[in-house]
Amino acid sequence: MRMSRRHFLTTTAGAAGLVMVHPFAARAAAGQAHLRIAETTDLHVHVWPYDYYGDRPVDTVGLSRTAALIEQVRAEAGNSLVIDNGDFLQGNPLGDFMAYERGLKEGDIHPIIAAMNTVGYDAATVGNHEFNYGLDFFEKAMAGADFPVVLANIVKEAGATPLADTPLMPPYIILDRELTDGAGETLPIRIGVIGFTPPQVMQWDRRHLEGNVTARDILSTAEAYIPQMKEEGADIIIALSHSGLGEAAASDMMENASVPLAGLPGIDAVLTGHHHLVFPGPDYEGKPGIDTVAGTVNGTPTVMPGFWGSHMGLIDLLLEHEGGEWRVVASTSEARPIAIRQEDRSWSPQVEDVAAVLEATRADHEATLEYVRRAVGKTDAPLHSYFALVADDPSVQIVSIAQKWYIAQLLAGTEHEGLPILSAAAPFKAGGRGGPEYYTDVPAGDVAIRNVADLYLYPNTVRAVRVTGQQVKDWLERSAGMFNQIEAGASDAVLLNPDFPSYNFDVMDGVSYEIDLSQPARFDSDGAVVNPEANRIVNLTHEGAPLDMAAEFIIATNNYRASGGGSFPGADGSTIILEAPDTNRDVIVRYIVEQGTISPSADGNWRFKAMPGTTALFSTGPAGAAYAGAVPGVALEEVGLTDDGFLEFRLSL
Repeated sequence: MRMSRRHFLTTTAGAAGLVMVHPFAARAAAGQAHLRIAETTDLHVHVWPYDYYGDRPVDTVGLSRTAALIEQVRAEAGNSLVIDNGDFLQGNPLGDFMAYERGLKEGDIHPIIAAMNTVGYDAATVGNHEFNYGLDFFEKAMAGADFPVVLANIVKEAGATPLADTPLMPPYIILDRELTDGAGETLPIRIGVIGFTPPQVMQWDRRHLEGNVTARDILSTAEAYIPQMKEEGADIIIALSHSGLGEAAASDMMENASVPLAGLPGIDAVLTGHHHLVFPGPDYEGKPGIDTVAGTVNGTPTVMPGFWGSHMGLIDLLLEHEGGEWRVVASTSEARPIAIRQEDRSWSPQVEDVAAVLEATRADHEATLEYVRRAVGKTDAPLHSYFALVADDPSVQIVSIAQKWYIAQLLAGTEHEGLPILSAAAPFKAGGRGGPEYYTDVPAGDVAIRNVADLYLYPNTVRAVRVTGQQVKDWLERSAGMFNQIEAGASDAVLLNPDFPSYNFDVMDGVSYEIDLSQPARFDSDGAVVNPEANRIVNLTHEGAPLDMAAEFIIATNNYRASGGGSFPGADGSTIILEAPDTNRDVIVRYIVEQGTISPSADGNWRFKAMPGTTALFSTGPAGAAYAGAVPGVALEEVGLTDDGFLEFRLSL
């Protein structure tokens, strides 16, 4: 688990021309050295600055742009590391094309790996999405990496302790490097790098992982390995935590464990991700243990650089060598963006593409463009998600219909045949952190594969669960946490809970119901019960009669939800009765192909309960204005653009 190189990948200031000098480099004395750690995370196969769903270039994504920031870092200081924090193998049509169309043979280099090899990474860890295409694909992709990939808490076989595990990947690596101090002398340093990913992968990718690997708790795994890394001579330790900045208090098998992880003795820096947010920055303002000004978590320098290559994370360490040991004496953290939003809402790119990164992946990029442009059928009405959070929606409806159609075929002739089949689907692209352009918008006419990927972002596979009527109601109560509580008679109340992601707003097809916004939410945004007596779901019926809470139903959904993703009642893995071999996207494609032309009009099976004299505000993409007059059963009034570029509407309840 040791790797030696003759020296860092460095670029001198003289070779790069005029560069900024970090204060640590300027004031480092003899025995002191400045080390820069550059991070990418959650790239999700975004190599090119291109939106495959919209089939257009963009300035806000792409490793080809982030690579330019990395080049700047190498120019600004002689001592540098470049590290990726995971979720690079899946997430856009380029990833799907490689997994489902082209495939990987022994010796093939995946395009994201080719790009990372070109950049010259020093190390990486594994994110939860690396497992989406199965272990065989994962291992073939990792074999092409010219850099070490470490992962400590997902193992082939668990021993009595983490140190006795049979690893899937090396749990850590110790990089032998040389640092140039303030006097120009070179001194050796041993840098330990250890990686972690959410143990919930065992639920999210159960079909690929169950029986093949085991997940361990992030914190207990770290506590086991850190002393061993120190014994092997690690002078400093960098934790690659593909785990968000969550609760400050430690708990067993945390998904977002980076805050308590940063507090463990022996860890000198934490590179984090998974949340698709930016740190340091206002995203985590006021959270316990997190200093958004200093860029530290529990006093440890930490960074999270957004997603899809939107930012490069950077931790600068001033190290001091004394008595044969290195220690951190000062640090700074920042997240550098590849583009900045202007007052007119346009994006101003801060860097140009690194041509070598584009050239390393050009053939696969162009093949992906051909792949996503293939027509599979037609739609006689637009498929858009601009109003999916306030009314029954055609883009969600078509997903539900296709899932229900597919599951009915697979259950024919089984013990479950004859049970009523419901279908749950959520709007994946509904603005939020993705911005005012982040919506599904498929015009009437040809439907191509790129449009289907736009309807359904993730390569999930279809699942069916068997639940009771009570669990159906509780499932919908969990979804209804999307909305804030609104008092009757309120004027322009804020409708949407900003902490609630749209992918957890499941709409249930096959039942009809109303959502009573005067009631508090029963569940919080994480799925915990906070108001057990609350009942937002009212007038819940099935085939025109009140839903029988004791009756049994089949719900068509996806592997993430059925295995516990989002913490929905009735969906914890134990209720699964069918694990289908096909992705939800493939099922949608098959349905459209069979139908030839689809008519995706929403059936209006859910609505808000009337609250006379009450109005609420919500925001959507500006392009949604073209559809505002055709939203069934909803009275909308355009208010105007918000400061962040969304179009605000007033909803009369």
